[in-house]
Amino acid sequence: MTTELNKDKPVVRLRAFRAVDDQHSCELFIEGHTRVLTSIGITKVTSSKHEWMNNPAAFVLIVESLDKSVVYGGARVHVSGGSQFLPIEEATAALDERIYALVKKYALHGTGEICGLWNSREIAGYGIGSIFLTRAAVAISSQIGLQSLFALCAPYTVSMAQQVGYEIETSVGNVGTFYYPKLDLVATSMILKDVNKLELAEEDDKKAIQTLRNNPDIVKTEVLRKKEIEIHYETRIPNLSSWSLADTIKTSQSQYDNIKKHTQKLSFI
Repeated sequence: MTTELNKDKPVVRLRAFRAVDDQHSCELFIEGHTRVLTSIGITKVTSSKHEWMNNPAAFVLIVESLDKSVVYGGARVHVSGGSQFLPIEEATAALDERIYALVKKYALHGTGEICGLWNSREIAGYGIGSIFLTRAAVAISSQIGLQSLFALCAPYTVSMAQQVGYEIETSVGNVGTFYYPKLDLVATSMILKDVNKLELAEEDDKKAIQTLRNNPDIVKTEVLRKKEIEIHYETRIPNLSSWSLADTIKTSQSQYDNIKKHTQKLSFI
């Protein structure tokens, strides 16, 4: 895909929506993300079937051209209680089923996961696939009503997650780590316990997230390592009145109760 970006100061839109409300943009997200994963030798991940497109509890952030024809990067926020378990559960439960009990505890008050973070080569180095999408994902989580967020981080993204308030969750895996998505790669389980207070977040990140919460539709010039990018934020989620976190929480608890019953049944076989 060829695009025309002003390398001195790219101009893009960062937009939030629920997956079921914009299937075309979801398809563009998948195409771009698949190219990035394939380029680093990853051809199979737990979300490779892309069921999240039809998950009513999946929210999407994309970075796109202003005419919406090209997607340069993206991330998702999945809420526990949708039509799928969280990606961290799908990825690690076979290695450590304690992940179910852990997520269930936080799901009672509304929890989710930031996942699927990526950026294309065209826009590499401007912070899109790192801090700016991550901040936006944390910011929209308060719109959704979440109290906490999980993440399964590659080694190079652990410190980035810690900047916005995440901490390593050591109660699962090998003190928080798993071999995923393949045996020569390590992923770290992380949790942000206070989406609203962000007590462990770096001050600059906390301020930036709060700015987005107060002004979800804003144009900002962001700077990372002396590189500038103009981002037209559109992070006010459309059609949110049709979303019910309370109903989603009820569904999540039923899902975990069913897992427990299934496990108990197997123990008698």
